[in-house]
Amino acid sequence: MDRRELIIAHSPDSDDAFMFYALATRKLRPRGLKLEHHLEDIQTLNKKAGEGIYEITAISIAAYPYVKDRYRLFSTGGSIGDGYGPLVVAARPYAMEELKGKRIAVPGELTSAYLALRLLEPDFEPTVVPFDRILDAVKNGEADAGLIIHEGQLTFDRVGLHRIVDLGRWWLQQEKLPLPMGAVAVRRDMPEHQQEEMQRLIRRSVEYAMEHREEALQYALQFGRDLDQPLADKFVGMWVNELTLDMGERGREGVRRMLELGHERGLIPKVGEIDFVS
Repeated sequence: MDRRELIIAHSPDSDDAFMFYALATRKLRPRGLKLEHHLEDIQTLNKKAGEGIYEITAISIAAYPYVKDRYRLFSTGGSIGDGYGPLVVAARPYAMEELKGKRIAVPGELTSAYLALRLLEPDFEPTVVPFDRILDAVKNGEADAGLIIHEGQLTFDRVGLHRIVDLGRWWLQQEKLPLPMGAVAVRRDMPEHQQEEMQRLIRRSVEYAMEHREEALQYALQFGRDLDQPLADKFVGMWVNELTLDMGERGREGVRRMLELGHERGLIPKVGEIDFVS
């Protein structure tokens, strides 16, 4: 690999921190390469991917049709929920069917959580709110319901909110597939041998964290908003798993199916064949 600096852009969340622990703390030192980590929320990363800002970046699966001309996807490093996923929560309990017409706070219209919710219920009024303010927006009556990603999936009941639907559970019942939320993308102008090397390196970082769970978890705790160690451990266990090491055919089929349905419903552009780094 050529000697140079390379930026890896990802979310400032405990699961991403856990996954990239070995690289961020230089437990793994790739020869000839200096890695720098840029931390930004997923909506910002999606927008910057549209401009091709970073060579390697986390993106939402739902954003991939908009950036396919610039990026390929790694099979490692993904966030995939197998029977669980983003939640819709509200100040009072009501039936899933009652979401129709509701004003729902969402973390961004390019996020996979938003696409999944539109597949479930296309007729609602979205209002974009920073992901870490959605619980407050629902609690304060600024929205009828909120679409929760990241740590809020485990803390919503602390502020008296009620779960209306788990989109990952709904998706598994409908499609018999895991629900893909995010992936690591690599810019197409990187030489292919370097793309493959970076994919191997990120996989090794995930493996290292799994093999050194306690120390990686301690590192990740500093990025876990409102999470104590047991909750952080649970959250990391949800989103850094065997499908993170390699999404496999089930994971890739989940990606294909979500994007296929999104296009059929007129929600996203046609993506065609999804380009995974081998």
